[in-house]
Amino acid sequence: MPIKRIIAGLNEFHDNYFINHRELFEQLSHGQNPEVLFITCSDSRIDPCLITQSLPGELFVIRNVGNIIPAYGTPKSGEAAGIEYAVEALDIRDIVICGHSHCGAMRGLLQIGNLSQQMPLVYDWLKQYAEPTRRIVLDNYKDYPADKLLKITIEQNVLTQIENLETYPSVRSKLHSGKLTLHAWIYEIETGEVFAYDANIGQFKILDNRPFPVPNPLLGAYSKNAV
Repeated sequence: MPIKRIIAGLNEFHDNYFINHRELFEQLSHGQNPEVLFITCSDSRIDPCLITQSLPGELFVIRNVGNIIPAYGTPKSGEAAGIEYAVEALDIRDIVICGHSHCGAMRGLLQIGNLSQQMPLVYDWLKQYAEPTRRIVLDNYKDYPADKLLKITIEQNVLTQIENLETYPSVRSKLHSGKLTLHAWIYEIETGEVFAYDANIGQFKILDNRPFPVPNPLLGAYSKNAV
C-alpha cells in the first residue's frame, strides 16, 4: 500500500539522512533563511528541491493547481499571504514561477467547460484566476495543433503569473529598489531540462549557466543589454 511505503520512507529518513545531517536540522530548528521563493504546481511529478538540488531551508515554496498567483487584492488568498511573508519577513531576493510540461491544469483550462460538472472546484479556480491565460491563447493561437497549444498555454500562464506578482505592493517596491528579481521558468518532465523566459528575444530558452531575470516593469524602457 502507498501509505506503507511512505511510512517506510519516514523511517529511512530518520534513521539515515537525518542522523547524517543532524547539525543541519539543529540549525534549521532555530529559524529559516531562504533566499528564493519557488512557486510551482501541485503536480506530483514536480519536486522543487530535487530539480534544483536544494537542501532543506534553501527554498520557500508555494504550490497549487497550475502554479497560479491571484492578483493583489484577492480576498483570503493563501498565495498572497505566502508571498507577503516571503518578501517581508524572510527578505526573499528571488522569486521563481515554474510551470511544467504536460500540465493537467492547463490542459483542463483549454477544455474548461468539461470541468464544471465533474470537478466544480477546479473549474471555479481556473475560471476565476486563469481566464486571462485562456483568452490570450484562444484569441491568438487557436489554430495551433493541440500539443503546441498546450505548450503555449503553459508558457503564457507563467508569464501571466509574473504580471500578477507585480501587482503586490511589497513586490513592486523591492523590484524598484533592486532588492528583488523575478524569474519565469518551465520544467520539462521528459528531459529534466528547465527553460527560462528571455525578455530579449521574447522566448523561453534552456537555462544553463546564467539566469534570465524578468525585466522590472517600473523602469519603463528596458535596455536589451541589461540582462
